[in-house]
Amino acid sequence: MPERRAVMPPPSDIVKVAIEWPGANAQLIEIDQKKPLSSIIREVCDGWSLSGSEQFALRYADGPQLYITEQSRGEIKNGTILRLAISPMRAARQLLDRIQSHGIDARLEALKELAKLSADPTFATEFINMEGIGTLARLVESGTHFGEMLAFTLTAFLELMDHGIVSWDLISLSFIKQIAGYVNQPMVDVSILQRSLAILESMVLNSHSLYHRVAQEITVGQLIGHLQVSNQEIQTYAIALINALFLKAPEDRRQEEHTNPLDQCLTEMASTLAQKHLRSIILNHVIRGNRPIKAEMAHQLYVLQVLTFNLLEERMMTKMDPTDQAQRDVIFELRRIAFDGENDPTGTEKRKALYTKDYKMLGFTNHVNPAMDFTQTPPGMLALDNMLYLAKFHQDTYIRIVLENSSREDKHECPFGRCAIELTRMLCEILQVGELPNEGCNDYHPMFFTHDRAWEEFFCVCIQLLNKTWKEMRATAEDFNKVMQVVREQITRALAMKPSSLEQLKSKLRSLSYSEILRLRQSERMSQDDFQSAPIIELRERIQPEILELIKQQRLNRLCEGSCFRKLGNRRRQEKFWFCRLSLNHKVLHYGDLDESPQGEVPFELLTDKIPVSDIKSVVTGKDCPHMKEKSALKQNKEVLELAFSILYDPDEALNFVAPSKYEYCIWTDGLCALLGREMGSDLTRSDLDTLISMEMKLRLLDLENITIPEAPPPVPKEPSTYNFTYNYG
Repeated sequence: MPERRAVMPPPSDIVKVAIEWPGANAQLIEIDQKKPLSSIIREVCDGWSLSGSEQFALRYADGPQLYITEQSRGEIKNGTILRLAISPMRAARQLLDRIQSHGIDARLEALKELAKLSADPTFATEFINMEGIGTLARLVESGTHFGEMLAFTLTAFLELMDHGIVSWDLISLSFIKQIAGYVNQPMVDVSILQRSLAILESMVLNSHSLYHRVAQEITVGQLIGHLQVSNQEIQTYAIALINALFLKAPEDRRQEEHTNPLDQCLTEMASTLAQKHLRSIILNHVIRGNRPIKAEMAHQLYVLQVLTFNLLEERMMTKMDPTDQAQRDVIFELRRIAFDGENDPTGTEKRKALYTKDYKMLGFTNHVNPAMDFTQTPPGMLALDNMLYLAKFHQDTYIRIVLENSSREDKHECPFGRCAIELTRMLCEILQVGELPNEGCNDYHPMFFTHDRAWEEFFCVCIQLLNKTWKEMRATAEDFNKVMQVVREQITRALAMKPSSLEQLKSKLRSLSYSEILRLRQSERMSQDDFQSAPIIELRERIQPEILELIKQQRLNRLCEGSCFRKLGNRRRQEKFWFCRLSLNHKVLHYGDLDESPQGEVPFELLTDKIPVSDIKSVVTGKDCPHMKEKSALKQNKEVLELAFSILYDPDEALNFVAPSKYEYCIWTDGLCALLGREMGSDLTRSDLDTLISMEMKLRLLDLENITIPEAPPPVPKEPSTYNFTYNYG
């Protein structure tokens, strides 16, 4: 109760806990956070008459059971159950001795315990200082471990290396060969394969020198077989390794420039993808498989999509050299296909004189030297590549678009060249070509996995859309920017529907005609219409407090239901979750760790930690969050930053969140602001406020004067006496 807190405030540096020891009754003690941890451990040992207190340490009894250190002791909460255990150094020494013992059963049990303890950074530091990683590496290199014993060895190795205490560069070539061997074996235990793929991924991502060694042992072709299995986790790890190889490939191998623009822009990796039919295997065995796509697989598919599109970056940022004859020949080829067919006359003065007219009909801005149109980046040479692909592989469409516009009145012709260049720039912006993948994003498009030249085919669909929209708008040159805005809206709306194929994309774009876009805009405008007359403004001001109170109650109710949050950490490790919910009296926030994502409401009894709302000082978001400042060195991506918020409470503590979605972020930041009596300022609140006020005003403004609303429905009329009647249309 608030009154009790006012009379007897508990000391902020005293924490009440229970401490367990096998075979003894638990001790209920008060930990003074000002006292050294060694003194507290000594007192605990004295309570059970245990000597050598320096050989003991405290660990959490629940959850990950981490060791408590001077640095982490501040996280201990009232009511926490702790356990007295042997010290990390002693545990590391004992396990190191046991995993080198001759008894198979004893070694297996030691490796099993090591795999669990290795996630603890305190234990990991001690074990690594005893050359433990070298011992594990030698066990793997010996090739004498199999099955469960090998799986625990690889798990412990990966967990230890993930702490970043030692460099991956120290890994020997024989170890890499052994791990690669497990991946290349046709029949290998699933747990061993999973950990081997994860280790190879970490090697590639964390060491430039190891990339070359791994790339010599593992090829994309060898990983394809793991995509054809029914285990989605194995598929996910295999694609993650492919992405790592793709991402860390040296620049000269990732992006090779070819003189023929039609064949350019395929890297060594991209060539491999095409040769080994990786795209079709991903499409048929993963995207169109019998199992729903899990979040981690969706993320890896998104990363692969982004990295594939990023192959276009060099061409996008390459200006055309007007003096390069090979590049100029491509423009000549565009002119020849459009106007001369197969009978291109030889270089006469008359032909040269006609070029300017032809280039104008092709829609270039610079009629004399169209090469100058491709000197701006983006889109650079990528626009020319797209145009040539259309002319070569969709020749009838290309000729139709060019000739159709060249025969129109000048003021209504759609300039193909200018449109293709601007469209390429727009598509690069929409698909974020050249940007690195976002850590929390799962936004992949299945249709881009349905064609070997998905980018070029996407352009061909969109250039036809642009030409169609230009005609529907009866646009002139002055309307160019308006047309491009409509086309951007058509494309983004269609992509938001997640078409599963290019044919489905065409169908959705056909339904999004210019008239449909106008209808959608008008509908959205009406739903957000804000009348400006004085009586309407006054009515809005009177309604707004009621609506805000309604939104506030909804936010608080959602906080009472609670939400599940994912802990920030290594993506390869099993996901860890925690749950937070507000008490029904709105006075306490309850939270606690969970083993898995809950399927429904989590009872308060399972949430062991709590924060009184009266202790909350403020709520911060984004870069101001303590956990985002800690992660700054890792270049936290924009998406995670936008979902991060923290509760700052007495005494100088923080509870850090990363919301699972933008909606949950808005719900929680609004709810916490409402608890603190502050204004709810999220985008969701503004949207809800506009929607609810608009609905309420329309209801109140209905013209119901002098209209009696019946309490019962009107009676059905009697049937006519005869049905022999007709209607005379004359």
